[in-house]
Amino acid sequence: MSDLSTVIEVAGALSAAGGLGYAKARSPRVFWSLVGAPVARVRFAVTYRATMDVCGLTVQPSRLRAFMVRNVARRQDVQPVPPQVRRVRYSSTGMRATLRLPAGLEPADVSAASERLRHAWGVHSVHVVEVKPGFVELRMTGYDVLRRVKMPRRLPRNTTAGPLVVPVALRADGTAFVRDYQKVPHALTVGANQSGKSMYQRNLISGLAKLPVGLVGIDCKRGVEQRGYAPRLSALAITPDEADGLLDALVGEMEERFDLLSSHGVADLWGLPAKVRPVPLVVLVDEVAELFLVAAKKDEERRDRMVMRMIRLAQMARAVGIFLEVCGQRFGSDLGKGATALRAQLTGRVVHRVNDKQTAEMALGDIAPEAVFAATTIPPDRPGVAVAGDSSGGWSRMRTPAMTPAEAVAVCREFAHLTPHLAALAPFRPAVSTVPAPGPSLLKPRPATG
Repeated sequence: MSDLSTVIEVAGALSAAGGLGYAKARSPRVFWSLVGAPVARVRFAVTYRATMDVCGLTVQPSRLRAFMVRNVARRQDVQPVPPQVRRVRYSSTGMRATLRLPAGLEPADVSAASERLRHAWGVHSVHVVEVKPGFVELRMTGYDVLRRVKMPRRLPRNTTAGPLVVPVALRADGTAFVRDYQKVPHALTVGANQSGKSMYQRNLISGLAKLPVGLVGIDCKRGVEQRGYAPRLSALAITPDEADGLLDALVGEMEERFDLLSSHGVADLWGLPAKVRPVPLVVLVDEVAELFLVAAKKDEERRDRMVMRMIRLAQMARAVGIFLEVCGQRFGSDLGKGATALRAQLTGRVVHRVNDKQTAEMALGDIAPEAVFAATTIPPDRPGVAVAGDSSGGWSRMRTPAMTPAEAVAVCREFAHLTPHLAALAPFRPAVSTVPAPGPSLLKPRPATG
């Protein structure tokens, strides 16, 4: 009888171990919640002071503290002071600890020790974020959150929901990467074929389609990428000639909006009364190289006009609510005159897997040089993984959730009623077919404009 009970106990233990192993591999959120989080919590609490000490994150106490320890606490061994733990929170992806830094430590010191902290507490990654002067937040993930992307329900703490805020991807620290057009008005996205660049654009367009904004598409590959979004587009250009005319119309729209701001004595779109405020516009440029490249000498004049208009929009249009999303496989000075000037105005950068280091340096080298290496080490078997940076110098690794073209088209059709009509862009408004599958009939023929 005792042998039978022993066999049952062993079988139960093996089953439990096998179940935990399966959960760790197939459902890491469940494994972290059941096993990983309790173990990490105990390890963090028990080893915190010793870990901070061996990682060099302690400082000598102030004279007042040393005096209080010797004369009030009656202790002669005055120990170095680690950062003070103010708050610890746990979630389904990891845990966060808010630390108050003692005098003599800065956030860069904690960031430099993040790898040692990760191994000491047995977590997948440790990201250090400065919350406010003197305070940092350790964002620890219990597993690789980019392996299977699941977008969080809440936006990051420093991000407020607004009329132009779109969650697009998941950061490596478990928070959402958002496109906030009021903070970062223009952006550049680059990546090789099959890197997930189009997937990023689908997620972005699907998020924008639900907002009260106008969408303008420029896709000189005959509209193969953006044709299906026609129900939600206020304008679409599918050839260089059409793009030339559309960019001219956008510059005219920008100048009219500046006249409106001047008549009301305000500096930007959001200062206008709601009843006269024009709708914000997001211009989505797919494969920007098609606007720069010319096949014959006669096309150079058109190319120069288009590039100059895009530079004007990037320099001035933010105040009137016109924003640029420029996308391409490669973007740099080798495209021709005006490329560097345009890139300098695109403060947001998203770099997917690229074919050469020079492409990553073109996109990130001028804002976050240390992010170039991270962009060049993105594996080819993880489409959608990218490095995002901005003009502040900050950068992070992220991944967009999988989205098929049909899903993005369905969202655009569902929210087609939000598409605004703008008189200046009316000649470029695509006709919408009633056929469920997008096809050539989505666009009505129109003469090329010069």
